[in-house]
Amino acid sequence: NPTLLENDKILVSKLSPGVFDIQRGDVIVFEDPDDWIPGDATEDPTPRVRLMMALSVVGLAPDPSQDHLVKRLIGMPGDRVVCEDEGAQLEVNGVALDEDYINQANSPCQHPFDITVPEGDVWVMGDNRHASADSAWHHVHDGDGFVPEDNITGKAEIIFWPAGRWSGLGEGRETFESVPEQP
Repeated sequence: NPTLLENDKILVSKLSPGVFDIQRGDVIVFEDPDDWIPGDATEDPTPRVRLMMALSVVGLAPDPSQDHLVKRLIGMPGDRVVCEDEGAQLEVNGVALDEDYINQANSPCQHPFDITVPEGDVWVMGDNRHASADSAWHHVHDGDGFVPEDNITGKAEIIFWPAGRWSGLGEGRETFESVPEQP
């Protein structure tokens, strides 16, 4: 929120990562890296979960047993991501970000941290930072927070439902234009 709202339906390109590379600022879909989502939706499935299970067999929906999440890609392998203080601007490789896509009612940083993304992992954050159990939240509370690149399912491209919310999701890359590749 505000990029995605509850009950929005998104179209996800499974060509990213792979044929098309993902970049900082992309909204990505990934499998739960380490029990970020408690429980198993398929243990006592609702009719909606049963439908999702059937659609996943033919590739039209994610497998609900894999617990997929949607967050914005902030840090690539080797990136240094810093939040100096609660309420401060987020920095990537020494560049303070002006993040127009985040919920403006909250600050960009909820907790201070200073991390370097390990090879093979990424750092993700929600656009509603103070209500998102994202990499920063898990780093502070669990001591981790990294998402393995192998867990990335694809890049969210379009909000296609409800019809009044139809729009693309590509506006985040501009925020990172001046961020150097390495810190």
